[in-house]
Amino acid sequence: MSVRHGFESLWVREIPELKARAEMFRHVGTGTDLLSLRNEDENKVFGITFRTPPADSTGIAHILEHSVLCGSRKYPVKEPFVELLKSSLKTFLNAMTYPDKTCYPVASQNVKDFYNLVDVYLDAVFYPRLTPFVFQQEGWHYEVDSPADPLNYKGVVFNEMKGAYSSPDSLLAEYSQQSLFPANPYGFDSGGDPREIPNLTFEQFKAFHEKYYHPSNARVFFYGNDDPEERLRLVNDYLKEFHRLPVDSAISLQPRFQEPRRFTRSFPSGEESLKAMFTLSWLLDETHRIEQNLGFHMLEYMLLGMPGSPLRKALMDSSLGEDLAGVGLGSELRQMYFSTGLKGIAPERADDVEALILSTLSRLVQEGIHPHTVEAAQNTIEFILRENNTGSYPRGLVLMLRSLTTWLYDEDPLALVAFEAPLEALKRTTSASPSYFESLIDRYFLHNVHRTSLLLRPDPDLAEKLDRTEKERLLQAHSSMTPSALQKVATDSAALKAIQETPDPPQALALIPSLKLSDLERMNKSIPLTLIQEKGSDLLYHDLFTSGIVYLDIGFNLYALPQKALAYVPLFSRALLEMGTEDEDFVSLTQRISRKTGGIRPSLFASSVRDSRQGSAWLFLRGKAMFKQTRDLLDIFRDVLLKVRLDNRQRFQQMVLEAKARLEENLVPSGHQVVGTRLRALFSEADWAEEQMKGISQLFFLRTLSKGVEENWAEVLHALEEIRTLLINRNALLVNATAGAGHWDSIQPTVKEFLGALPSLPFQRKLWSPEPIADAEGMTLPAQVNYVGKGVNLYAQGYRYHGSTHVITRYLRNAWLWEKIRLQGGAYGAFCSFDKHSGALTFVSYRDPNLLKTLEAFDGSAQFLKDLKIGDDELVKGIIGTIGDIDQYQLPDAKGYTSMVRHLTGENEERRQKMRDEILGATKKDFQSFGETLESAMPRGVVKVLGSETAIREAEAKKPGWLKLVKVL
Repeated sequence: MSVRHGFESLWVREIPELKARAEMFRHVGTGTDLLSLRNEDENKVFGITFRTPPADSTGIAHILEHSVLCGSRKYPVKEPFVELLKSSLKTFLNAMTYPDKTCYPVASQNVKDFYNLVDVYLDAVFYPRLTPFVFQQEGWHYEVDSPADPLNYKGVVFNEMKGAYSSPDSLLAEYSQQSLFPANPYGFDSGGDPREIPNLTFEQFKAFHEKYYHPSNARVFFYGNDDPEERLRLVNDYLKEFHRLPVDSAISLQPRFQEPRRFTRSFPSGEESLKAMFTLSWLLDETHRIEQNLGFHMLEYMLLGMPGSPLRKALMDSSLGEDLAGVGLGSELRQMYFSTGLKGIAPERADDVEALILSTLSRLVQEGIHPHTVEAAQNTIEFILRENNTGSYPRGLVLMLRSLTTWLYDEDPLALVAFEAPLEALKRTTSASPSYFESLIDRYFLHNVHRTSLLLRPDPDLAEKLDRTEKERLLQAHSSMTPSALQKVATDSAALKAIQETPDPPQALALIPSLKLSDLERMNKSIPLTLIQEKGSDLLYHDLFTSGIVYLDIGFNLYALPQKALAYVPLFSRALLEMGTEDEDFVSLTQRISRKTGGIRPSLFASSVRDSRQGSAWLFLRGKAMFKQTRDLLDIFRDVLLKVRLDNRQRFQQMVLEAKARLEENLVPSGHQVVGTRLRALFSEADWAEEQMKGISQLFFLRTLSKGVEENWAEVLHALEEIRTLLINRNALLVNATAGAGHWDSIQPTVKEFLGALPSLPFQRKLWSPEPIADAEGMTLPAQVNYVGKGVNLYAQGYRYHGSTHVITRYLRNAWLWEKIRLQGGAYGAFCSFDKHSGALTFVSYRDPNLLKTLEAFDGSAQFLKDLKIGDDELVKGIIGTIGDIDQYQLPDAKGYTSMVRHLTGENEERRQKMRDEILGATKKDFQSFGETLESAMPRGVVKVLGSETAIREAEAKKPGWLKLVKVL
């Protein structure tokens, strides 16, 4: 047996579809498996994963995921994770808790930086500093200033999960999964139920780490273009200190039900939304049955993936609800499951929804699935696999998670990664058995009694009940404690605050590995851009390698519209693709898009422009296709622009209700974005327009529009037709193309032909007069946490842009705001961002138990910067981290889009290089100077809060009249 750095090689395989070589190793001393994928991707990925099945809903795995990144043997500082955030060129740095595993992945394009990250993470998971104070900070603790005061709960995960339990969609997904798996770990909430988290003890927490965070229970993954031998050496340096142990972490199969089961649960609702949610869910087969696994992915797309998909259409046409509910296919656990239904239903109609789902599935088995629907799903799933477009996630990270879908359960880790063979096998099967997908429905849905029905009822009193129950529990805990016990709680609270407020010693911080300024590129990376004028339109072309895919963005200048039309734009953009044309109904059209292309989706863009009072606002239709499908893609663009039918009132009303439901469901999980958008709307015309189309204003508009569609359809239709007339004009149009040069040369004449078919009208830029929004708003919804924001326009206060601002605001986020709002305040997070185009500086917190304290922390930023004695090492770390942000790794389509955005906002290469030079040259004096700017600007800032009505009213009562109350839900 040949052993390399403590590892023996088990097998080697080539994966041509990924241009990768895979080798599986096993560590001789500990039994740790290590999967090494070597290819030419410069965005290198490492991950270590432990199987961590929970035995209850105290969130033990989630709290431990947070805690192991709070200092370790080799790096004895409070937050090595934050130090890495400050100073790394990372393209990914995080950790994730799943129902049965905990993953610790990192990624970087710089090999030195990458190995630094790997070393810190390995030390963190194997040798964490798990003290009672770390447990209290990240998990939960009682907080009190003196023994006589009322007790409070604090803890980062505790408040994070309070936010999750304020989201009806999160609850629906969690309860649906639990309903199917009552007899294995998936029946618990691995994230933690806020009502159960305070039952977790420090001793249980420690024991969980000792049991599951052992190399014998670990799976290690590498991906990218670094040296495979160095990977083994790095990991062996840690594993050689351990011996093999038996770790009982296997995930048992859920026994099959003998009959379907029904459940009713409640969620906290507001008076604006007293409708229920319903899901029907089935337990399917084991995930490792690869051909069938792919078949279920295709079947999910057939049933739900397109606006015209038969099950989706039946549900939406029924008028029983407002939007789809359920996760669809759940395929990340040992056993797959399928869950679908409707949200926005009358509770008494749940049985009707269930009957409709079953009857639709039965009809599909009897009559067959339309061949175009099958073709659309097969083309789409194959395109997704071949494109391997992971968005902002590193490709290696997605491949790691895909491998774990089988590897975690001791099956072949490449079963889903090397997709070519199972894909071809599935094609042969479906060709030989044309009713293959109908047979899946018949067996796994219609004749599968392991099925659950879940009705999630609205309860407008539940948020108050939960709050009252928590206070009663705290009162009971207080009354049951002896004076000495209460004194210990107060002493521990004070000690934890002291630890949080005490800076790490410089000698400990110096142990965190970091790059040097000399490791950074002095020059920006440029993206190829060719600007062409063609038939009155701007055509931007980016010569990039795209693996034979053509990316085309068709842009429409929203300044062609009067401002009253802006609120209609999101729906209009969907209508182009989801309402059908003169020649095709919307079912046929959406089938055609999925059959002939890699997809088309609408996207809105709005931004201020450098050194201009005017903004830039565009609607894009973003399409992609294999090179040979380019004409199909352009033909579809032409048809939806010239032949769209906007007069289907029923279909449009469905879209209105879907859009309203989706905005409402995003309020809690994305509350920080809602607040940030609302803040920026006060500072620039383009950001005001974005808020009209994406923010709270859009939600209010949709609620009104739903009535308008019913009562005054002619007026709504006239507005849509006016938008079409004004927008579809090649003199107000932009084409953004990303493809290889050879492909572009071939398709450019087809693009010109497409442009020539569009109307040519004079373009007159409309003047908008943004409507005023109150400076200070308290936007209420039934949540147990808040999203607190404050913003100010620095340019209006006389500030002149300098690149160092990005270093400073980033440092604020990772130092002052992290310590004051996350560590001490117990919020999940806080953000500070500066828009160099508009001058807007915004502070926002996320899943925050506080309100006024957070605003005090925002205001304290100025004094923090003025008093800051930042060391040279800290300054260098801040500069490195900022360069990492602006040099983020991007896939080809993202590069082409980014280049276009720079063009639209006036960002040329000279300005970008000047910004980089100013970042690299940032000084201590810049920090203090910016603090002085903040000191004068923050009193003029505006406040937006989204969250608990109780918290907002309590804050408003301390200073009556300063907040305008706005009921959102």
